[in-house]
Amino acid sequence: MNDRPSDTEPAPSDRPGTADFGFADVPAGEKAGLVGGIFSRVARRYDLMNDLMSGGLHRLWKDSFVDDLRPRDGMAFVDVAGGTGDIAFRIHRRAPDSRITVCDINPEMLAVGRDRAANRGIVSGIDWVTADAERLPLPDRCADAVTIAFGLRNVTDRARALADMRRVLRPGGRFLCMEFSRVALPLLGEIYDRYSLGVVPWIGQVVARDRDAYRYLVESIRRFPPQDDLAALMRDAGFERVTYRNLSGGIVAIHSGWRI
Repeated sequence: MNDRPSDTEPAPSDRPGTADFGFADVPAGEKAGLVGGIFSRVARRYDLMNDLMSGGLHRLWKDSFVDDLRPRDGMAFVDVAGGTGDIAFRIHRRAPDSRITVCDINPEMLAVGRDRAANRGIVSGIDWVTADAERLPLPDRCADAVTIAFGLRNVTDRARALADMRRVLRPGGRFLCMEFSRVALPLLGEIYDRYSLGVVPWIGQVVARDRDAYRYLVESIRRFPPQDDLAALMRDAGFERVTYRNLSGGIVAIHSGWRI
């Protein structure tokens, strides 16, 4: 059975309806280009901004994410929206004899990832592929695990992307998604809202010279489905044994699902 999306599906520019772009709604066919423009502009300062915005917490979140993944040598991994390589490098460090394919729709982000790999002396084991999360140019059932970290909220059609990520998983393979989510503690949520809506765009202006890009990133978090809703989307896409766990009081959540 071939689980690949139908070739008759509309091209991105022909999609009907609207998609969320921060707090705004835009024509669905325009979102990928708008998001791509943002990441093209901030690619070279993306990792520095992650450190500044999270106070370095993103490193601990990503370590925990790869702890959950439990990579082993000989496995095949696909990391979607992983352009600068943070997840791929962690997998490679723990399983240097695995195969990792990093897919990202943005060539500038991938260029940063390749440069970082070269600086680390990583010359094999990681492939860098320009690809849309909704239409991965990969064979059916080619991966033991598929990951996406802080990328799903930027996808136009999340249901389609989830279905295609499931498609490339082998039976028995695991899907892990880490994304900003809904804060579970009221007081923490109030502090987080004030910080993210007020301070993060200011840091973006000072460091990346791009307030609008980081205002979008903050707004996109607010529009992203909360934990239970994302779990339901994963089940609708065909994943089984779907679970999630919160990090930092729900600022971030790791969702897990399996292709049975």
